[in-house]
Amino acid sequence: MPRADRLFRLLTALRTLPQPVTAARLAEETEVSPRTLYRDIDALRSGGALIDGAAGVGYTLTEDPALPPQMFTRLEVEALVLGLAEVRLAGDPALARAAEAALAKITASLPERVQRQAIHAVQQTYRFEKRPAAPAFIALIREACWDERALDITYAARDGSTTRRRIWPLSVVFLDRTLMLLAWCTLRQDFRRFHLGSMSDITQTTDSFRPRRVPLLREFLAQLRSAQLAAPVSVKTRN
Repeated sequence: MPRADRLFRLLTALRTLPQPVTAARLAEETEVSPRTLYRDIDALRSGGALIDGAAGVGYTLTEDPALPPQMFTRLEVEALVLGLAEVRLAGDPALARAAEAALAKITASLPERVQRQAIHAVQQTYRFEKRPAAPAFIALIREACWDERALDITYAARDGSTTRRRIWPLSVVFLDRTLMLLAWCTLRQDFRRFHLGSMSDITQTTDSFRPRRVPLLREFLAQLRSAQLAAPVSVKTRN
């Protein structure tokens, strides 16, 4: 395979595969040896791609200067507009403002023809029944997920009992009528799903679980998918 084609294939893999991507997975995807893969990673970095990570950890494409905005197709522009509109409707105020700002930046950087497609998108989204407002502490949860720091929370179970526990926040999930936090509970030493509406007294700690968030989240999602395939049921939480 010509080197240029190989580098393009590697860049595509970094864009599309769940990150961080292991060197073994990238080598398999590009059909090269690990030694060649490491040289190709260095070549992409030399060409301006910002790739975080190293051998044994995995790689994340943090900035991709090789993907200019004009490469968006009309359908891709529709998807961006529709997706960001949904975020504005479903997200908390800070997330909604971020979605609006992101759309403005993307639209401003597009060629004139594609700008018109974005401004006059064919597809729109609207919800007659809106979710309850996100709690004010959702920003704290997002920050804890990004920083991989444990949270101390008070959680109210369905029977009315409450517990104080320390959790490792992994991901906030937007469901139809509620927000849910996927986390590792240090009290139960297991994965748990917490309804944000049942959480209170949220405190961010100095206890770091870096760099375990991504592998833990992958494992949790894999368990959820396996459970759904085995016996599809509605989403429930456990104490």
